Amino acid sequence: MKTFVVLVTLWLSGILAISAQEDNNSRYIEVTGSSETEIIPDEIHFMITIKEYWQEEFEKKSKPEDYQTKVPVNEIEHNLMSALKQAGIAPSDIQTKEVGDYWRERGKDFLISKTFDIKLQNPDQINRIIQTVNTKGIQSMNIGELKNKDLQEYRKQGKIEALKAARQKADYLVAAMGQKLGNVLRIVEPEERSFSYFQPQSAMSNVAIPSYDSNPENFRTIKLRYQMTARFEILPAE
Repeated sequence: MKTFVVLVTLWLSGILAISAQEDNNSRYIEVTGSSETEIIPDEIHFMITIKEYWQEEFEKKSKPEDYQTKVPVNEIEHNLMSALKQAGIAPSDIQTKEVGDYWRERGKDFLISKTFDIKLQNPDQINRIIQTVNTKGIQSMNIGELKNKDLQEYRKQGKIEALKAARQKADYLVAAMGQKLGNVLRIVEPEERSFSYFQPQSAMSNVAIPSYDSNPENFRTIKLRYQMTARFEILPAE
């Protein structure tokens, strides 16, 4: 048994010694390259949340204890759908995301809320919606997810450009030491964290809704950022 343990120990030590010797003798450089791309979205999800309210809320002299006339969510939704139709939004581009309720005051009814996801093709539609919708009963408006149909291709190109940047960096660093860049030994692709979605300040029902800049050049974009790590051989200069 002791002989077996000794043999195993010697065998493992030999492997570690060989590995360490190989690491010491190998000459390489490991660098990270990055790329950034901004894409104009061709699909914008505009989120609108409506909520029941009391008519007395908009009367300056009314107090919460005097609130009695509740505007039902069905009426608010009907007005919203009419405004969206007027703004040129097709019913097929409107989806209900969630329904909830809120406790208003002790002894008062629940106030029902609903959130709608409106699919748009360009930022101009946002301004048309804002100019058309009655803000009473609108709890919030904000931009949700931004998409682009060619996103997969942009991802691919972003990674390629990051890898090219890594090679360029390794090339000039090795050249600065009077050496030559050899073959690639390893490529590491980090976890993707490439999206940046825009969510502006919500517009409440009792305040003015700001206008959005509909110029595509000024509109928030989908930002893709990639990093690629690569290891290259270092060869003697000829």
